[in-house]
Amino acid sequence: MDARARALELVDQWHRELRELLPAGADIFDAHLHLGHDIDGMVGDYDQLLELMDAYAISRAFMFCLDEPDRHPSFTAANDRTLAFAARSNGRLIPFVRLDLNESPIEEARRCLDAGAQGIKLHPRAQKFTATDERLGPVFELAAERRVPILIHAGRGLPPIADGLRSLVERNPGTKLILAHAGIADMQALAACMRGRQGVFFDTSTWSPVDLLDFYRQIPPEQVVYASDYPYGQQPSSLLLAVKTALHAGYDDDQLRLMLAGNANALADGTELAEPTEPMGTDTIAMPLQFARISQYLSMATPLLWSRQPDQVGVLGLAINTCAERNGHGDEVDKIRELLEAARDLWATVPEIEEEVEARQTMRLTHRLVHMAQIEAITCN
Repeated sequence: MDARARALELVDQWHRELRELLPAGADIFDAHLHLGHDIDGMVGDYDQLLELMDAYAISRAFMFCLDEPDRHPSFTAANDRTLAFAARSNGRLIPFVRLDLNESPIEEARRCLDAGAQGIKLHPRAQKFTATDERLGPVFELAAERRVPILIHAGRGLPPIADGLRSLVERNPGTKLILAHAGIADMQALAACMRGRQGVFFDTSTWSPVDLLDFYRQIPPEQVVYASDYPYGQQPSSLLLAVKTALHAGYDDDQLRLMLAGNANALADGTELAEPTEPMGTDTIAMPLQFARISQYLSMATPLLWSRQPDQVGVLGLAINTCAERNGHGDEVDKIRELLEAARDLWATVPEIEEEVEARQTMRLTHRLVHMAQIEAITCN
């Protein structure tokens, strides 16, 4: 069996393992995904997305465009494509209008909301504004007036954003807000000012299991929505990450159902939102040193994969060798080793691939295997 076929076989195997973790008959709603072409080269393809949604029983999703090459002026062309994708999906994809504060944001928001958009997407890093920008005020006012949610990037590449967003929420009663990427840009401060606010949510679309374990202990289950960030987030690693860390934090089946779909369904349908209770989990993490070493090496491998570099340091080999140690966790580390050996073999094929798209896809599949291995290393004990 060649390296790619073996990798895909393992992805299917972990898909089956994921199904065993989900509550019986659980609905899944993806609260953050993209379609289109980003200026960084990433592509969110409609047909691929619908295949993934079918394969993983994802019933609905909030959907918006990427930072498109034709984003000027006002994301108009990209927003029109978003509306067309939503119409094509027969209700499965719920469209959000993406705004640029520099280019007629209120006019574009009104145009798209009148045409069927059901939310607003803001990206302060990509569109170069801060959470204290005065131009955000009218956007939040419009969202409150139309009773639609705002999803805002709250991940990498930002200064602290909590104070600015708190002020906007307090000035606009009834605001419905989704803080993307578990709010890792300013997690503790965001949690302190948003925890317990009905209508404010955090999505799970980040890559680090440690981030999510820290996140769950600060945010109640009633304020958490599952999200993949497709096409950046892939399956089954995205769902595995959210579910395994939630279980590690102590979520029961009812709380998992809220995170996976219940909260987002209520937000999308305009029905009564669950009253926030208390966060789950602890402020410490305990793990065997063997798993800590594996996780450390895989963290070192991740930026190499993202930047499509070879493993010249040999960090994947170090992780694989660490799996060979017998420290009372043989079954668990053997599952990790299997993923990493497949990733190593697939990574080695990249220099021989001449076609750009195939090379990019191969690196992404390699990263998916490494990501699943890291999720397992941090949550299996």
